[in-house]
Amino acid sequence: MLRPGEKKMSIRRFRNTLALTVLLAAAGNAGAQQLSEHQLVNTLGQVAEAASAIDVAMLVQEVASNPGKGIAGLPHWSQLATLPQFFVEINFENNSVAIEPGSYRTLGLIADALHHPLLLRYKFLVVGHTNATGDAKHNLKLSARRAEAIAEALSTTFSVAPNRLFAIGAGSEMPVDAANPKAADNRRVQLLNIGLVK
Repeated sequence: MLRPGEKKMSIRRFRNTLALTVLLAAAGNAGAQQLSEHQLVNTLGQVAEAASAIDVAMLVQEVASNPGKGIAGLPHWSQLATLPQFFVEINFENNSVAIEPGSYRTLGLIADALHHPLLLRYKFLVVGHTNATGDAKHNLKLSARRAEAIAEALSTTFSVAPNRLFAIGAGSEMPVDAANPKAADNRRVQLLNIGLVK
């Protein structure tokens, strides 16, 4: 149960995340490229001292048990709404985990933020999302493999410590545009601050 002060912080963080998501959706890929390291650090650095511990294994289990049914209301997935996060577009080759070359600039921007002194002590969850084109189980596997490809690129190409990155796929289970589940806007990457590295 959240205390009144924590509830206000949680609501404010959710509004900030929603505003950034709307900004990215409205601006499209160009807007994602124009984000600054400063904006990312400020967004991801808004950590509540009493944040819940995130169990990545339970997130994987919940999403695997519910393909095609939605996951936003599931116990462990609902905790993610309270965490500092942002959405960004990373483009992949069709039905592939190969990151398109143009998206490496966005990955570099993310890496710069993760190397910032204010974020160096934190770990991050990379969540891949797809639209609803195709089978729900296939989308779930593809989104997980794409999230893993992003985490690998961040750790190898951009030298982000691998123990700071966790990857998971959500498939088409959490669309941004629920009224149009096949819309391209639903294909996105979510990066969340999940607490201190131990």
